[in-house]
Amino acid sequence: MATIDDFQKLDIRVGVIEEVEDFPEARKPAYKLVIDFGPAIGKKRSSVQITHHYKKEELLGKKVLGVVNFPPRQIGPFISEVLTLGVPDENNQTVLIVPEKAEAVVSGKLF
Repeated sequence: MATIDDFQKLDIRVGVIEEVEDFPEARKPAYKLVIDFGPAIGKKRSSVQITHHYKKEELLGKKVLGVVNFPPRQIGPFISEVLTLGVPDENNQTVLIVPEKAEAVVSGKLF
């Protein structure tokens, strides 16, 4: 069973998507994102399988949640530096976890 100490090891932050590109080399349809997590963390890259629900244009400027303290992960020719968080829909397609209110502060930590 996980403890609160285990949860607190995760650094989950609010970031804003600044760049979105297709990722044709991925095994499953995906985008390559650049997400700004604020001055202390900076901009991080992430590979996300969200093409089913999101067009590239609607992702620009969207606030998302990401785990920023996992080690980078090689995904094909791309290095993903942050895990962008989502949940499955009824067809197991990813729906992003996003702050409900626009007032959520970029770099704010989930608690």
